[in-house]
Amino acid sequence: MDEPARESADGGSLDAVNEELEELIAGQEGMVARRQLNAHGVDWDSARNQVAAGRWAERTPRVISTTTGPLSWDQWLWLAVLHAGPRSMLGSLTAAGRHGLKGWERPHVSVIVDDELSFEEVEGIDFFRSRRPFSLLRDPRPGIPICRLEPAVLLFAGYEAANRPAHAVIAAAVQQRLTTAERMVEWVDKLRPLRRAKPFKATLADVAGGAQSGAELAVSSMCRKFAIPLPHRQRVRTDRGGKRRWTDCEWDLPDGTTLVLEVDGSFHTEVRQWGDDMKRARRLTTRRRLVVRCSAYELRHEAAEVAADLIALGLTGRVPENAA
Repeated sequence: MDEPARESADGGSLDAVNEELEELIAGQEGMVARRQLNAHGVDWDSARNQVAAGRWAERTPRVISTTTGPLSWDQWLWLAVLHAGPRSMLGSLTAAGRHGLKGWERPHVSVIVDDELSFEEVEGIDFFRSRRPFSLLRDPRPGIPICRLEPAVLLFAGYEAANRPAHAVIAAAVQQRLTTAERMVEWVDKLRPLRRAKPFKATLADVAGGAQSGAELAVSSMCRKFAIPLPHRQRVRTDRGGKRRWTDCEWDLPDGTTLVLEVDGSFHTEVRQWGDDMKRARRLTTRRRLVVRCSAYELRHEAAEVAADLIALGLTGRVPENAA
């Protein structure tokens, strides 16, 4: 009499499948690569029979699930790295999200793959080839292969993102306390050559607390470039709440009013910090004192737009061409 088929933890029949493979599949959210089945003595004919019987489902030519319903997000992640091959890992914003980064979720799965790997494209999965040592990039913790947080963020910022979101995501990783500015700077050097490396270090200096001195240099550079008078700095003001404040930059205009420019750090992602800045600007504003704000990022990368706005508010200067 034939022995009845055994059931896996995922509900699929696993005739003649050993416990080691069952444990492997369970640890991969019910997903398994054909190469893994072969390595454990399950040939493709046996796997095809399970699929034909409706116990398993073929998800890609290389990957099978031992569940047949819609895939969960974690199953999609396993499908992506199993399909790409043994020298692959979650990367970019997908990896950053697994490390805890909030506010940067994307619907597609991002996978870093060895430059030599060959595989079919899969809808919903973005594959990025890299010649960098995987031993350097890969997080050593067990579980799904995943890129370390710092290189995942920096490689996304350097090669996938537009300029503003590139700097924003770097700041966010530090401001959400997932890493430190110092560690990120170390990784900028480890990833040489890295696109935008020098500007990234400037942004990280801002995030680490050096925004004031860096912004002062950027304001001076903007003023010289667009023939704007240099401002008065760190003037003492008393706001409507009676609190002493030091303003970043002030210009006394011919009509007797004062234009104040307050410079924020690179990117404020915390609601409390953003609210405090709004309150400060509001309480410093009077009928004779106009307070406007910009970021250190804008001064470095969009100085023409900041200059055009200041000139429109009454400063003398040379209006930049093509300023938005």
